[in-house]
Amino acid sequence: MNSNSQSTNSADTYSHRLADIVGTAIALLTLTLPVFVIAHYSTRDVQNNRPAMTYNIQKSED
Repeated sequence: MNSNSQSTNSADTYSHRLADIVGTAIALLTLTLPVFVIAHYSTRDVQNNRPAMTYNIQKSED
């Protein structure tokens, strides 16, 4: 048997699986959270920032 080989036991497999799940959750949160935050704040502010366009038209009397 080779002395450099690492034995795979159930605790090692469990920790790798847990690390994969946690890493995937962090990656999905990192990718999706900014999109939801930007969408939430941009839709609310767009309607409030529109300037009112008013025109004063004077009638001329001939």
